[in-house]
Amino acid sequence: MTVQIDIVILVGLMTATAIYLILQRNFVRILFGFILLSNAANLALIGAAGDPSGKAPPLVGEGAGHALVDPLPQALILTAIVIGFGVTAYLIFLFYRLFVDHDTDELDEAAARDDEGGAR
Repeated sequence: MTVQIDIVILVGLMTATAIYLILQRNFVRILFGFILLSNAANLALIGAAGDPSGKAPPLVGEGAGHALVDPLPQALILTAIVIGFGVTAYLIFLFYRLFVDHDTDELDEAAARDDEGGAR
């Protein structure tokens, strides 16, 4: 198994940026951080699958004796994309309700308004 250093560096950079964004107080930045983190996880799965060059497709017949490409990481990434899309849609709806109810996208201001006795 060869080490793909460019993918490792890219995943580390994306993860660090995503964690920085998730720790912000602005809900839009949190949303972008979550999207970036889910993409970093997908890229990490691709990197863990290894380099497919020189391997045969996973079909029964011609390439049965050669090293085959593992289809499991591709299935996991497809599942992760669908789950990430669903959670992102939920976060967008949550952001919409936060903005409609509190007229702000800052989480501190929304919490302060809730402590005061209600929205707006």
